Amino acid sequence: MPSGQRETSVSMPLTPTDLYWRRIFNKYDRDNDGRISYVELKGIIESREYDQDLPDNVVDKIMVLADSDNSGYLDFAEFVAMMHNPDLKAVFGHFVARYIHSIIPHRNPIDTTGQTWTGFRAVPTTTDGVQTPRSKAYFTYTDGTYEEEYSCWPPAICMILISLVEIVLFCYDAAQGNTQANGPIAQIFIYNPHKRQEAWRFVTYMLVHVGVVHLLVNLLVQLFLGVPLEMVHRWWRVTLVYLAGVAAGSLATSLADPKVYLAGASGGVYALIAAHVATIIMNWAEMEFAIVQLLVFLLLAGVDVGTAVYDRYWRHLDQHIGYVAHLAGAVAGLLVGIGVLRNLEKRKWEKRLWWAAVVLYFALMIAGILANIFWTARFK
Repeated sequence: MPSGQRETSVSMPLTPTDLYWRRIFNKYDRDNDGRISYVELKGIIESREYDQDLPDNVVDKIMVLADSDNSGYLDFAEFVAMMHNPDLKAVFGHFVARYIHSIIPHRNPIDTTGQTWTGFRAVPTTTDGVQTPRSKAYFTYTDGTYEEEYSCWPPAICMILISLVEIVLFCYDAAQGNTQANGPIAQIFIYNPHKRQEAWRFVTYMLVHVGVVHLLVNLLVQLFLGVPLEMVHRWWRVTLVYLAGVAAGSLATSLADPKVYLAGASGGVYALIAAHVATIIMNWAEMEFAIVQLLVFLLLAGVDVGTAVYDRYWRHLDQHIGYVAHLAGAVAGLLVGIGVLRNLEKRKWEKRLWWAAVVLYFALMIAGILANIFWTARFK
């Protein structure tokens, strides 16, 4: 038993016999060597009799806790001890419950200690709903785990540095009287549909802004959204998400609006918004108020894009807002966010979602690049 762990005893009116446990043990001892390996333990947890979906790291911890002699295997005695371990009661209690329910009438899932278990995420409570003390818990997780991952080291400087570069370049042009993306720096970096062969413009347009308000809005949003992401997911992941949104925004805009000039970091900003949505999806169980955060980000993006579309097609205002870049940046941010941002507890469905996001992102990007290169008739 790990040091610091308080041993507790659980009395049960009916203790499953050794024959019962031997039958369960033999069922999952696939190679009949008299030991339960890690793979076989995982088979128990993933069996049809068990309806939970535990992350792989939890299986690792269960193995470490149950393998008292550190042999890498569970013998029969360790297997039985694991089944009776109070810290694993919520994980393997279905085996005990199935045996007991087969010989006594069904009742509410309350054991003889007065503790109610509602699955893997449960904490023991008395029948009046008050939490009771428990020995050291290895495998429970609750809302708020994600928020505990915020860290100031390494410092979140990526979005700050990008913002500083944008400010310096804007001030350089402004010092020469050019604030509407018409200065010497802007002319080099802006996405110009007539100079599509200069490939750097598909990314560097994020450094160009049309007016002070445009610059300030993008700075505030990318700092407000980017810095918290960096504090949890580290700078390089956030940089990948940001640049993916910028590149996707220009590629999509060049195809949808081939005559539009692009300036500003909106593609990257929308990628950050969608990345927050991605991390909420992947860490739903570990976040406080996940549904509220999700609704806020979706509302923010929906109102902004909806307003731009309404002004352009219904009010016929010539505002030159690249809403296609917004949408493409959001899609890229969602897909890349699922692919690269940290997932605190990996579940089976999240692994499948990860593969789907990665494959879809690369398929869309390759299609966009090839279309921009070979669909010459679109740009005449």
